[in-house]
Amino acid sequence: MAEISKKLTVLSQIAKELNRRQITWAIGASLLLYLKGMVQEFHDIDIMVAEADAEKAKKVLLSFGKLLPAGPKGQYKTKYFWEFDVDGVDIDMMAGFTIVHDGMDFYFPLEKEQINDYTEINGAVIPLQSLDEWRIYYKLMGRTDKIAIMDR
Repeated sequence: MAEISKKLTVLSQIAKELNRRQITWAIGASLLLYLKGMVQEFHDIDIMVAEADAEKAKKVLLSFGKLLPAGPKGQYKTKYFWEFDVDGVDIDMMAGFTIVHDGMDFYFPLEKEQINDYTEINGAVIPLQSLDEWRIYYKLMGRTDKIAIMDR
């Protein structure tokens, strides 16, 4: 539980700065499922960002931690994808999220209108992506385990 608390503290610190700079962003993936009470843990923090704010968001994250070397892209063609280490917490930042499925590119840019849910952590407002959107993403990724969790 201490590990989760540390991750959420890091998230709240970053969130305050992203919000202060009026960056359009939202939480996705397993942290979204955690914040919605669907899973008991999450491994990293996935921050989805509007493409127009990608470079600004990168600077914010660099002010908190270090950029990690790029890993393999696999089934993704995301326009902006960076991994950061902030106090030992792995943070993935994505803008222009694109999933390759059956040889086709499925493009899912984050737009302000898609964010209609929020939570608060340590006094920081945390925008959340839609579970419906993530169900589509997981289906395209072949993540039947995550879909089963969401369907319960």
